Amino acid sequence: MPCYNPQPGWAARVIKEYGRVTDRIGFPVEIILVNDGSTSSVTEQDITVLRTAMPSFRYISYTPNKGKGHALRQGVAATTADIIIYTDVDFPYTTDSLVAIYHTLCTGDCDAAPGVKNKDYYAKVPALRRYISQALRFLTGIFFRIPVTDTQCGLKGFRQHVKPVFLATTIDRYLFDLEFIRSLYRKKYRVKTVPVELNDDVYFKPMNYRLLIPEMKNFIRLLFRN
Repeated sequence: MPCYNPQPGWAARVIKEYGRVTDRIGFPVEIILVNDGSTSSVTEQDITVLRTAMPSFRYISYTPNKGKGHALRQGVAATTADIIIYTDVDFPYTTDSLVAIYHTLCTGDCDAAPGVKNKDYYAKVPALRRYISQALRFLTGIFFRIPVTDTQCGLKGFRQHVKPVFLATTIDRYLFDLEFIRSLYRKKYRVKTVPVELNDDVYFKPMNYRLLIPEMKNFIRLLFRN
C-alpha cells in the first residue's frame, strides 16, 4: 500500500479492513506500507499501532515524495509471498473486490488479475476525473490495442513470477499502471480481469492537474517503446 498524506483516521481504517480481509481469506496476510514522503498525517504512533495490530506489518519510508509508481515498486520489491495484491491506503474498493482478485489468482488460470471498474464506478467519481479516466481508456484502446483499457484501476494482483515485470516499470506517477499492463500483454502473460466496486464512503483526493503534461509525455514514450 502506497501512502502519501493520507486522510485522518487512516491507520484505524487499515486495521479494520485488514481484519475483514483476513476473516474472509482465513489466515493472516503480510501488509507492506510504503510512506511515499508524506509531510503530514503519518506519525510514529500510527506506525506503532499498526505494528501492534498486525504482526506481519512491514514499513518502508523515504523522502521526498516520488510518486505512486515508485512507492509500489519499493513495496513489491520487498514481497516474498506467491500472491501480491496492491491497493490504496484508504481501501477505496470493497472487501469483496479484493478477495475476488485473491481467489482468481488462486485458481492458477492466470498470472495477473487487474481490477476493472464496473459501470457504477463513474457515478461516484468527480466529473473532471471521470472525463480524464474515460479519455485515457479511449486513447489506450486506439493506440495500444490491448484487451484491458481500464489500466488505471488501483486494485491489482499478480503472482510472484510476474514481479520482475512490475519492477521493470519506470514511470513514477499516474501511468505506471498502463506501462505494467502493456508489458504483461507484450510478454504473453495470462491476464484475467476482475470487476471491482468502490466503497460507498470513498474519498477522492483533488487531482494535481500539473501532472497531466508530463504524463502525456509518458504516454507518447510508451507508444514508441519496444
